[in-house]
Amino acid sequence: MKPCPYCAKAIEDYAQVCPFCGRNLAAPGAYSAMPPGDLGTSGKAIGSLVCGILFFFLPAAIVAVVLGHLSLSEIRQSAGRLAGRGMAIAGLVLGYLGLSFIPLLIIAAIAIPNLLRAKMAANEASAVGSLRTINTACVTYATEYKSLPLYLANLGPGAHPSAKASDLVDGALASGQKSGYVFRYEPGPEQNGAIISYEVHADPVTPEATGVRHFFTDQTGIIRYSLHTPANSESPPL
Repeated sequence: MKPCPYCAKAIEDYAQVCPFCGRNLAAPGAYSAMPPGDLGTSGKAIGSLVCGILFFFLPAAIVAVVLGHLSLSEIRQSAGRLAGRGMAIAGLVLGYLGLSFIPLLIIAAIAIPNLLRAKMAANEASAVGSLRTINTACVTYATEYKSLPLYLANLGPGAHPSAKASDLVDGALASGQKSGYVFRYEPGPEQNGAIISYEVHADPVTPEATGVRHFFTDQTGIIRYSLHTPANSESPPL
């Protein structure tokens, strides 16, 4: 047995054509006509490196790994006449790096939507709680000042409780925005100098991001909701 001068595969001593690479071994000066490095750089190694550079694309990372292994095998069998081992290794490293991100991407794809839904649910629960707080504060305000407030800010904190700042709700809620929701207070008409009715609308700051449901309440204390559109007195109660 002897090694093929072209592919380094073990062949029979009397073989005139290599059964592996198909090169003619009987041609005069066949071996001397193929100096080291004559085959150039492995195309698979180049392809592995290019795909490895694009490892952030999943298919490219897989191709980089496959081509990297194929090119290393090809270069090893060429007995030094084929270059590109460094590029093949670099492509393999980058390819495996890209593949290592797959579990992280899967976890992120599952976790992020769940976190957003949980955040929206928390915002909606907070909005309902805030509406209940406003209803209770309006009853207390009306008892104290013989009229419902003209503005939502009248329920907010102040240095000394008064009709303009009764200190019945926190500053964030009195400002009209809290926990991803905007609160719009609308007083009813006056009767004998006193306001006897009101409406409060609670809508998400960014629909489908900070909340899905819209809420409504009035002097009856009933909280109503609507999906995707502003709620009103005709909406179903919670």
